[in-house]
Amino acid sequence: MKPLFLFFFMALIQVGATQKTVATPDVVYGELFTDVQLSRIFPDNKTFVDCVPKRDPAAIVADYRRIKANPAIRFSLELFVQENFYVPSTPASGYKSTEPDVAQHLKELWTVLKRGNDSVVRGSSLLPLPHPYIVPGGRFREIYYWDSYFTMLGLRESGEGDMIEHMVRNFAYLINTYGHIPNGNRSYYLSRSQPPFFALMVRMLAGIKGDAVYTEMLPALQGEWDYWMDKTGPTKHVVRMPDGSLLNRYYDQLDKPRQESYAEDVATAKEAGNKKGIYRHLRSGAESGWDFSSRWFADGQNISTIQTTNIIPVDLNALLFALEETLALAYEQNGDAAKAQRYRDAAAARKKAINKYCWSVAMGWYTDYNITTFRHTRTWTLAGLVPFFLNVAPQNHIYIAAQNTKQRFLKPGGLITTDQRTGQQWDAPNGWAPLQWMAIVGFENYAQPQLARTIAERWLQLNTDVYKRTGKMMEKYNVVETDLEAGGGEYPSQDGFGWTNGVLMAIIAKYKGF
Repeated sequence: MKPLFLFFFMALIQVGATQKTVATPDVVYGELFTDVQLSRIFPDNKTFVDCVPKRDPAAIVADYRRIKANPAIRFSLELFVQENFYVPSTPASGYKSTEPDVAQHLKELWTVLKRGNDSVVRGSSLLPLPHPYIVPGGRFREIYYWDSYFTMLGLRESGEGDMIEHMVRNFAYLINTYGHIPNGNRSYYLSRSQPPFFALMVRMLAGIKGDAVYTEMLPALQGEWDYWMDKTGPTKHVVRMPDGSLLNRYYDQLDKPRQESYAEDVATAKEAGNKKGIYRHLRSGAESGWDFSSRWFADGQNISTIQTTNIIPVDLNALLFALEETLALAYEQNGDAAKAQRYRDAAAARKKAINKYCWSVAMGWYTDYNITTFRHTRTWTLAGLVPFFLNVAPQNHIYIAAQNTKQRFLKPGGLITTDQRTGQQWDAPNGWAPLQWMAIVGFENYAQPQLARTIAERWLQLNTDVYKRTGKMMEKYNVVETDLEAGGGEYPSQDGFGWTNGVLMAIIAKYKGF
């Protein structure tokens, strides 16, 4: 076992020099890409970047330039795209169940959301994965990084341990191949990652398959840490704080419009006066998973003031604390006491820095920290409960945090995401499954079982009520006006939905008395 482990470990160390580079749709199609996205022949910019060419992309581009340059040719851009590309369908979005029992419906949904291992398709933006996986649903036709942890909660309750293993192995493959886990398995997502839940996925799999998982996944865990800590290249995720401690931020590697939201980003940049770095801030907001939220806005209201890379996010750093703890455990399992201690020390240092820079005594809440103003952002967001979910917070913080949760966040359908109404989907009045789950577990961790149960009961009731009305599980919910749909964001509300299903199944299993 050890020689094999060392081989993979050394291979992973070299990944920064050998990781694949893949051309993205804007590079492949040039002016055709720009014309299609800005003309909005597809209402959703994600549609074109998911298209598959019917023939050689270079030939398609050459024909497009020739036709476009000839004024004698009557030309339809929409028809040209239809003739030269296979346009993707969204099979899960049309799925509606007549099953009266929501729990049974959730189990049936795995077959709707399951995808087999991928084949290489020339010209496709999909990054092929070697094992089966679960997609969120709707417009999200590929695996997503942080979504998958919450989806796995439900897979575990469904006895789908093999699928969890497949997905963990896919993420390890992505680290080994590309140097990190991208936002999703698409070429246009390679410039960024998402909230680093891989360590928690490994912990879950070890709970199912045994502690040997830690040794097997150690190279991937190390690769994940190396990426976030700028060891595989100048990713600029690491920030040295005023006292010399290290914390992290979100930082996309590109500063140009997102390919899958090209028109929206161009419009936002125009609104912002094309300020320097606006595209990187937008992309980094997407890396956070909270795309978009007032927590990233300088004025707390308008996306044109987005400043993501200036922010030290409390939840990101709590997740990296968990990664460092998991690395310590994995090295201990592998018999390397020195490295185990190194990562225990790193976790302890990060925990201390989080509590120094992200706990606001004045608010009685964990908030983000702005590295340009050297102050708390003073934003009220549910990210402030992640330190309780991951046991970063000292016990004495729970009492004021619980009080603030009841007063500021608890609504008829669960917890609102922030206390601001901006029209963005990661703000009020919306609630999201992963944030409900982390709050529930966090309050359980810190001896607040009644508040945890109240949140769970309200979220379950809302999910169930919407399912009875629509026959569907949704990506997000309006937790304030529970008879209305959630809104905001760059696309219509999606149904499916991987992480909603996973969290609801976990809640039902946790509170069997419901």
